[in-house]
Amino acid sequence: MAGVLWSSLFCRVRPVLLAATVLSTVVLGTALGAAPVADAATATPAAYPGVALAPGGAAVSAAEPAGAAPVAPASTPSTAPVPPSPPTNLTASEVRTGSITLTWTAATSSCCAIAGYDITYYQEFGDVIFSATAGAVTTTTITTHVGPGMQFSFRMIARDSLGQRSNWSDMLTVVTPVTDTGPDTTPPSAPQSLTVGEVTASTATLSWSPSTDNVGVLAYDVYRFDGWFTSRLVATLPGTTYTTSLPASTPLRNLYYVRARDAVGNVSIASNTVELPTTSTPPPSTCRVTYRNQSEWPGGFVATATVHNAGTAPVDGWTVTFSFPGDQQVTSGWNATIGQTGATVTARNVDWNRVLAPDGSVTFGVQGRWSASDVPPTGFSLNGTPCTVG
Repeated sequence: MAGVLWSSLFCRVRPVLLAATVLSTVVLGTALGAAPVADAATATPAAYPGVALAPGGAAVSAAEPAGAAPVAPASTPSTAPVPPSPPTNLTASEVRTGSITLTWTAATSSCCAIAGYDITYYQEFGDVIFSATAGAVTTTTITTHVGPGMQFSFRMIARDSLGQRSNWSDMLTVVTPVTDTGPDTTPPSAPQSLTVGEVTASTATLSWSPSTDNVGVLAYDVYRFDGWFTSRLVATLPGTTYTTSLPASTPLRNLYYVRARDAVGNVSIASNTVELPTTSTPPPSTCRVTYRNQSEWPGGFVATATVHNAGTAPVDGWTVTFSFPGDQQVTSGWNATIGQTGATVTARNVDWNRVLAPDGSVTFGVQGRWSASDVPPTGFSLNGTPCTVG
């Protein structure tokens, strides 16, 4: 389009992907000229009648006697030019697969003519900002970097003939269709009110309000965004809820958003984003358990378990729990009070081995029976804290 200049500004947009543009201002200087005088020592400057120069160069009123208190000068209104108002009513009057036509209400200026407009725009969930410059018009068509099914956010400022710039307009968000000629060129509405519902130790459930479409919403695409520039499609589903595993902790963020999709592939503007908690790395274990089958015969076994305190503080009173993966049943034990409920075995200290010192160990034993399997247990906990095995 004639009169439109394009450039690309490559910027990192983080965390909410907004870029701040610093606009230079034009400082206006005015030179004040004074008419020549006959005698600089005694004459009053022609440009300032009634003002004489006192010794040392200070100006006093000629009507005041020498030594009188100075009179505060009357304040005068500022005559500095006022920047233009921001453009308003920024809208997209036509949206196609490869172009977006913007229209707006012109800015106004009290001092001089509006010279043109500076437009910035970026693709949602990206890290590159583009810019365009238009003349003193109220419409322009953006084609650079625009493609099918893409979401962009636009805003603009006005410039006057003195180079002064207005404040930013309101933001406009637009999504392009995937076809200009097909039976359906209207994208669905954006999903609303994306929220994080039930969160367990390992999962979280997302939910949102349904979108609408002139033909019908086919599905919802759920994306994970790292807060920097990478989005990854993680699920496509027909409903408005999604349960996912908690993501692993990373230096980046774990943001999620949803887009509705219709039958021909038009996608909506993205929903709001939400952040999921991460699965935290467990602290180093402060205990270790070694389990050994000392002897085994058809229908019976004898085993020992050694509990090691790997922490820096003594354990005053200990309870070790584990579960048999087979059908073992404990019939007796030593060095601990043994109980069993189902497959779960509980071993508690006796009086003489109550305290487990740092880097200290205690061993207890069990005798039992089995018929189908005598596979050793693989998971142990000390006072509710998981232990390493081996």
